[in-house]
Amino acid sequence: MAISSATKTWRQFGARRRLLKKRQSGALWIVGSARITTLESRRNLLPIQFLAMTTRQTRSFAGALRSALLVGALVTTRLVAQSSARGNLYIVGGGPQPAALVREFVELAGGSGKARIVVFAMASADGKTSGEAKARDLRALGADAVNLWVQRDGADADSIVRAVRNATGVWFGGGDQNRLTAALGGSRTAAAIGERYHAGAVIGGTSAGAAVMSAVMLTGDERRPGGLRPDSTLKLTTIDRDNVVTEPGFGLIDNAIIDQHFLRRRRTNRLVSLVLEREPHLGIGIDESTALIVEPSGQWRIAGASVAVIYDARRSDYRARRDARRDRHDRARTAGRR
Repeated sequence: MAISSATKTWRQFGARRRLLKKRQSGALWIVGSARITTLESRRNLLPIQFLAMTTRQTRSFAGALRSALLVGALVTTRLVAQSSARGNLYIVGGGPQPAALVREFVELAGGSGKARIVVFAMASADGKTSGEAKARDLRALGADAVNLWVQRDGADADSIVRAVRNATGVWFGGGDQNRLTAALGGSRTAAAIGERYHAGAVIGGTSAGAAVMSAVMLTGDERRPGGLRPDSTLKLTTIDRDNVVTEPGFGLIDNAIIDQHFLRRRRTNRLVSLVLEREPHLGIGIDESTALIVEPSGQWRIAGASVAVIYDARRSDYRARRDARRDRHDRARTAGRR
């Protein structure tokens, strides 16, 4: 995304922000190929700030930061995964997967002749076929890959758990994330996947397989299509509280909410709504053919053809006022009982 396009995105987001009639002092970053560590500024000038970079640019991260400072200040923050993580997360935003991303996933799983990868494609109704196609692509790169079609009544089977415990990589296919959590949620297989991740394995997924990674999982549904003017033909047209439907995901990353197909399907509204509404108040929207890699150190890295957009409301004035109102309400209730 060029700077001019990013500026257009900023203006469009500013129009949406005014609908909230709240001032946020969080940050919006649009990030391409970069390591995200600590971004600092002396002032907090804008309600929402962003950093714009593309995956095709080769300039240094420091150079990109200087360009971003021409647009607005950046708040101090550190984006890291949970400290106990020891493996890699390879989270793809859906769409066609560039060959370089597939190769890197195999390398992270041990490389040709060493990688042992289990594919779970139950998110798709034709996952038996698509999962086998994925496993075949991975085998072509030298991995020992197998597609396991598992439903909830078989997700506690010793054979499935054993296959996962022997894997150096796990891949979740795309489709409907609710199918995937229904098949594996709360199972011995899901627990084994978490164990392998903390033991150093790489866990990857695309589209629905990306959505399940976070502890807070977007289901794809909303409660009030069209907002104050209900319209079932519209989808995700408003920024509103208690509208975006979520369910528990696999919790492989618990300090951010994952969204996918982000720019392609214009999913800004739902992620902004959720980031403002609930913990962890940090969200990343990954566009198609693009990956967020969470490294063992906790650093985030973006690779692929497009960008990822990060919304950070952890220091927003909106949250502070909401918490203050909640405290006043609690004190009033306590006083009323005396």
